[in-house]
Amino acid sequence: MRLFRIFNTPKHQRFEYKPRHWNPQKEELYKRLDQIEKMKQKDPEALKARIAHNMRRGGWQDSRSRQISVLRYNLFLAAIIAGLAFFTYVFLVVYLPDLANALGS
Repeated sequence: MRLFRIFNTPKHQRFEYKPRHWNPQKEELYKRLDQIEKMKQKDPEALKARIAHNMRRGGWQDSRSRQISVLRYNLFLAAIIAGLAFFTYVFLVVYLPDLANALGS
């Protein structure tokens, strides 16, 4: 039956091309607007998203507050180092002679 296809010839294939236009700025705008709407909600997941976003962005808007925070951290670190140095000195002055005598005898 396939041999006699004189009147029923197959049609040609059509290529249907529908172009899509991609605007990356518009997509980024929609993404940011969606994130802002999610951040405005009062649920815990929105709070987590807002905190993560601020941490990724840097979080420090005011450079003066960052300077104060860094200064406090550096002073705290210097105080810890000074305290450790003082306790090491006291340990060496008080206990080193006794330790040397114990090991030498």
